[in-house]
Amino acid sequence: MAVEDIVIVGGGLAGATAAKTLRAEGFTGRIVLVSAEAHHPYLRPPLSKEYLLGKAGEEALPVVPAQWYGENDVELRLGVPVTGIDPAARTVGLGDGGRLEYGSLLLATGSSPRSIPLPGGGLEGVTTFRTVDDSRRLRAVLAEGGRNVVMIGSGWIGMELAAAASTYGNTVTLLGRGEVPLGAAIGPELGGFFRSLHEAQGVRFRLPASAAEITGQSGRVTGVVTDSGEVLPADLVVIAVGVAPGVSLAAAAGIGLKNGILTDASLRTDAPGVYAAGDVANALHPFTGEHHRSEHWSNALNGGKVAAKAMLGQDAVLDTVPYFYTDQFDVSMEYSGFPTLITGQPAIRGSLEGHEFIAFWQREGRVVAGMSVNWPRSSRPGAQKTIKALISARTPVGAEALTDPAVPLAELLPAP
Repeated sequence: MAVEDIVIVGGGLAGATAAKTLRAEGFTGRIVLVSAEAHHPYLRPPLSKEYLLGKAGEEALPVVPAQWYGENDVELRLGVPVTGIDPAARTVGLGDGGRLEYGSLLLATGSSPRSIPLPGGGLEGVTTFRTVDDSRRLRAVLAEGGRNVVMIGSGWIGMELAAAASTYGNTVTLLGRGEVPLGAAIGPELGGFFRSLHEAQGVRFRLPASAAEITGQSGRVTGVVTDSGEVLPADLVVIAVGVAPGVSLAAAAGIGLKNGILTDASLRTDAPGVYAAGDVANALHPFTGEHHRSEHWSNALNGGKVAAKAMLGQDAVLDTVPYFYTDQFDVSMEYSGFPTLITGQPAIRGSLEGHEFIAFWQREGRVVAGMSVNWPRSSRPGAQKTIKALISARTPVGAEALTDPAVPLAELLPAP
């Protein structure tokens, strides 16, 4: 390969977006995208939401249509793991025995589900959740209804999967180590809101609790024993206790790590010509002056764009406000901001009981994060636009104005 050519390791949203951006910005050199998965790059959010629920089909998953790669001369190596990186020689080793040279290399290796070393963890019917194949298998089982499902993990994915399982008519019990689900992410009050939402739909919680053993018969799961000794019947057990960034290649190559691959604001690593984006990148954020790693699709989308432009020598930085969303039963939630900056209780506008509100988190009087639930999208400006603008402005706002429904959202924003 010529020295100006680019190799992308990872077939998710960040990697595919980087390839798309490179072509959109006029790059004419060779692009090779290598992915251990056999599928064309796809979006992950639908896997635990509308795709899992059967509300969206296969067409909702691709980052770009399959024919785009050929039409834009992007070479795909699907189902081929990368076995090693040599930053000094600027080469990448492949699982099929091949080797690629690169001028610039993007590591978009994503993350993988964390496992729990439980007795019985290898029984049929015990699974983690991450890929499109996981979602297809889970949908086929859940859609039959009438199953006993035990969800281990009370984070966003665990709660989304619990909602889907319950919607299909299964009996769902969820275990989590916190006093309330999602407590570490959004605090006890709002975590309690989501717990009540699920309980109203029949989901049962064991909090705080953890699994001590998974039992089975004839090689198939039959139950989960909790740390209190309770035996929960189970036809299906889903372990959703978070993910770990895919840093093994970077670690073996001596690239700097700390809670992911360390990068500057332009997503450059400490290895010449090597960049990182998506779940795996712990990037310096210009807003906070701190490194942040985000596992949400918005970060992968924006990170892919920034890395591509930076590889082309443009002055690009990842300075967007982090964003994600979740859909659970009749609740549609959007969140923007920096969870690591959250302190104290949120200021809430609207009604938790009425399932329509905005929660603002502040630090030293400035909004650092905000969550809107079922907020009318017809409002101008919209809740998320307001939240992002308040965060970016860094202007102190009184809690009274944030919570007062008589103060229009537009008046919260600083004067232009």
